[in-house]
Amino acid sequence: MPKNSKVTQREHSNEPVTESVADLLAHEEPVDYRHSVLNVAAENWNKQQDGEGGGEDRPAWNSKLQYILAQVGYSVGLGNVWRFPYLCQKNGGGAYLVPYLVLLIIIGLPLFFLELAVGQRIRRGSIGVWNYVCPRLGGIGFASCLVCLFVGLYYNVIIGWSIFYFFKSFQHPLPWSECPILKNGTVAVVEPECEKSSATTYFWYREALDISNSISESGGLNWRMTICLLAAWSIVGLAMIKGIQSSGKVMYFSSLFPYVVLICFLVRGLLLRGAVDGILHMFTPKLDKMLDPLVWREAATQVFFALGLGFGGVIAFSSYNKQDNNCHFDAALVSFINFFTSVLATLVVFAVLGFKANVMNEKCVIENAEKILGYLNHKILSHEIIPPHVNFSHLTAKDYSEMYHVIMTVKEDHFQELGLDPCLLEDELNKGTGLAFIAFTEAMTHFPASPFWSVMFFLMLINLGLGSMIGTMAGITTPIIDTFKVRKEALTVGCCIFAFFVGLIFVQRSGNYFVTMFDDYSATLPLTVVVILENIAVAWIYGTKKFMQELTEMLGFRPYRFYFYTWKYISPLCMAGLMTASIIQLGLHPPGYSAWIREEATEKFLFYPPWAMGILISLIILATLPLPVVFILRQFHLVSDGSNALSVTYKKGRMMKDISNLEDNDETRFILSKGPSETPSPMPTHRSYLGPGSTSPLEMSTVANGRYSSDYLMATTPESEL
Repeated sequence: MPKNSKVTQREHSNEPVTESVADLLAHEEPVDYRHSVLNVAAENWNKQQDGEGGGEDRPAWNSKLQYILAQVGYSVGLGNVWRFPYLCQKNGGGAYLVPYLVLLIIIGLPLFFLELAVGQRIRRGSIGVWNYVCPRLGGIGFASCLVCLFVGLYYNVIIGWSIFYFFKSFQHPLPWSECPILKNGTVAVVEPECEKSSATTYFWYREALDISNSISESGGLNWRMTICLLAAWSIVGLAMIKGIQSSGKVMYFSSLFPYVVLICFLVRGLLLRGAVDGILHMFTPKLDKMLDPLVWREAATQVFFALGLGFGGVIAFSSYNKQDNNCHFDAALVSFINFFTSVLATLVVFAVLGFKANVMNEKCVIENAEKILGYLNHKILSHEIIPPHVNFSHLTAKDYSEMYHVIMTVKEDHFQELGLDPCLLEDELNKGTGLAFIAFTEAMTHFPASPFWSVMFFLMLINLGLGSMIGTMAGITTPIIDTFKVRKEALTVGCCIFAFFVGLIFVQRSGNYFVTMFDDYSATLPLTVVVILENIAVAWIYGTKKFMQELTEMLGFRPYRFYFYTWKYISPLCMAGLMTASIIQLGLHPPGYSAWIREEATEKFLFYPPWAMGILISLIILATLPLPVVFILRQFHLVSDGSNALSVTYKKGRMMKDISNLEDNDETRFILSKGPSETPSPMPTHRSYLGPGSTSPLEMSTVANGRYSSDYLMATTPESEL
């Protein structure tokens, strides 16, 4: 130990020693810790385990590419491929892209960067991260786990639906291309429910879901969907069972394959007749929509969910990174890829819908032309009113439109009785995208080699869902493993089995209504609260200046001032506005769902019955309950916040030092070589930060993370600075 250290001076001076444990250890001479074993935390250390990364060794990504693909696979999901195009079409086409891009920059990117940074810096799952940042807000991590559980329960059902359609696609013609024929003796009739709706709609509601008329009619389990759900959870479990090394390799396929399919679909879609009409419709802005607050609220919600904020999966994946990884670059890259994927998927969807709209418009023209011919034959209409250039054998949409307006002008008083439709392409395009399992399957029946495209499409949906599910499961398992030190394999198997049996409510005949309930209400409001508290915990309690300083030390450069102001002011205000708008909407519009009425072969909006409202409210309360419970327990010291802990571990090839909220007597006991309280926790360095534009403290330190390189983690007391 250096002669000028305060401990050495104690032998030659009567002055009291006030040096902190952090300063004491910082003045140590470098030791050959590669071959030494020192454990201070009343822990048993087996020297025989020294060589194989025991103790606090944490798994790591095999490569940066694997990590980026995992984050992309998690953030890019079914919402990018279907919900974004739906919102784009609904909210003004190209005009919707403007608020979405603005909100992605001022809300999405900063908060995504925040989650990546805290996960990488503290190297724990969501529970451990928020216990460290602010123990009284440690309920954030538990709330994230519960929301991940709720989302995972129903999200995997969607993967199950995709598996069902995937295996049904190996047929020609596709089973949803035509209505089934019922034979009654010698008479063959079309299934009435299918005849009243369409072949694809009938296949979805009757063959796939076998849906009941309301949420109150259970109808028993749908055995085919039960098997598909079991297969979906088996796939997720196998991908997760070996940890990030295994799931990371899965990501190479599950993250890249959807892009191959989307590009193939885009090329094929652009070659379809009418595809340009759909794309022009997408980019034709309805500027009045940009002033509608609802458009901005829906854009903010989409940004919020597109990046997976608040679920804990982002933090979990980032926690397996090296300390010096450039997470700022990762945040910008993944956010851009997410936006690019949404636009790419929107181009594909609108190209296909443009083709479908042209097909449906031609069908409309043919049906109404036959009506006009019938009226001409029965002398209801005169041949003189038909324009001379109109050829009924090759009737175009333009010719029909001209003929329609002439008839409407001549027969103005009795026009409604004729029952003619205008057959406008714009009307078909404005019908929207609808559900993927109806609209897209119908479009694919018109594709040449339709089974091939159907197989590719549903395999893409399975991969998109799998990537998001791996991240969602990581948001559950990683914090539990970090906090409670349970075995990874046992926890993963247990979670999958539990989720499968609970998920059986989604594969009964009324299961689709429960999926709608969970999708609409189990995550939106709780996640908004979680992300607001995450932002407040870092920016206002932990301190934006202190956090920016730690990022400067970790990254090797000072992040832009933009992040300082967005974290501290802009993002919290925007998120508070989103939460307020969500609560107002919930109050103004009573919760309900679209039920499929078999006898009428149509959808009907129904309000949830009282018992279903009880489940809905319970989901919201249960997801947010850990926040006040943990706050009260720790505010009144009813449970330990896990912060009074010190752990110093020298291991082969690495030295790690964990210090957290040491009280005075803890420091004294450590100096006198007595074991302090035992709860190891990873603690990064805390130093003052002078705010945006201040001189980087790296100029005053040659090694940001201490004397023992980036594997050496040191911290002073975080709680005292809160």
